[in-house]
Amino acid sequence: MALPLQGIKVLDLSRVLAGPFCTQVLTDYGAEVIKIEDPHGGDPARYQPPLIEGVGALFYLLNRNKKSISLDLRQREGQEIFKKLALESDVVIEQFRPGVMDRLGLDYETLRQINPGLIYCALSGFGQNGPLRESPGHDLNFQSLAGMALLNGIKGQKPVVPPLTMAALAGGSMYAVTAILMALFQREKSGQGQFCDVSILDGAISFMVQPLADWAANGNMPQRGESLLGGAYACYNIYQTQDGGYVSLAAVEGKFWQEFCIRMGYPEYSEQQWNLSRQEGIYADIQAQFLTRKRDEWEQLFSDSGFCFSPLLNLEEICVHPQILARDLIKTIPDFRSSNHSLHLTGLPFVMSESPGEIHLIFSELGQHNQEVLGALGYRESEILDLKSRGII
Repeated sequence: MALPLQGIKVLDLSRVLAGPFCTQVLTDYGAEVIKIEDPHGGDPARYQPPLIEGVGALFYLLNRNKKSISLDLRQREGQEIFKKLALESDVVIEQFRPGVMDRLGLDYETLRQINPGLIYCALSGFGQNGPLRESPGHDLNFQSLAGMALLNGIKGQKPVVPPLTMAALAGGSMYAVTAILMALFQREKSGQGQFCDVSILDGAISFMVQPLADWAANGNMPQRGESLLGGAYACYNIYQTQDGGYVSLAAVEGKFWQEFCIRMGYPEYSEQQWNLSRQEGIYADIQAQFLTRKRDEWEQLFSDSGFCFSPLLNLEEICVHPQILARDLIKTIPDFRSSNHSLHLTGLPFVMSESPGEIHLIFSELGQHNQEVLGALGYRESEILDLKSRGII
């Protein structure tokens, strides 16, 4: 059965995290992704700690089933090779600061003259315009400017550094996937490619719908730890258990909260769900109850409940959880690269009945496909060896 993106060729100039995650999704669903790397080291994720037998562990989590060619785009011959590849490709994705590709002579306006159907995705921190367009940034910066970081943490305490790069992965990677797919769909109707300006900050801003709704509804600026999703209410919160574990309760609906209160022995609290002045006392009483049993005992006790209740799992527990196993969401390679450690990879993020994706656990070495890719462009073996000797590939 054909995969949905079979026949789509992607030139991937991105590095480290946001772009590689985007192109990994594309290759899992059938696209041919050619990873273009600097001959002098390649993607920094290849050597960014922590390492597995000398290679960055993150590289393996983001670059399965991609081809790799090494190409120095600062040299004229490297640029010419890239243009030849662009002529035969459907998508280019790059993750440089605005202006870099222009200086290399490989910007969208140049490449569209070669291939009018080309879809060019520029994934950057702040987008192609605005006063911060050329500024550096990491996920903490994007979450800070989007208003996320200020709301992350406990009331009365300083904001907590987010442990996951959600702005880059959701606001960057996933919106880049969406933009590319939309552009491919539009090309089917128009025959024309287009430029996709994807900004991580833009994507992060788009996730602020709940705080914006709260602000609009009551006119008060949302504060850390004072909203429903921020831990202000007992019905939507995290509780510690006797053994030092944690459980989460998300009984937002009235019927769920009522059932929970009855089963915990506090039926009188069912009418106080949204009484903000009572929340500290309600939370303290419920927390005291949770400290009487272990985490797994509470999970078993509420296994037949109708309300939303879950244990907080660590990574090892995730890998063996029945629901996660049933959905094949973690792929495990035992003793990976003879390291005496298992490599756990994320699986497919969604399921399609007629054209499901496929995961191939293949990880390319830097420049592994130089011969194959350049040979397909018409370069003879002697020419490829000459390019290598001169540091162009």
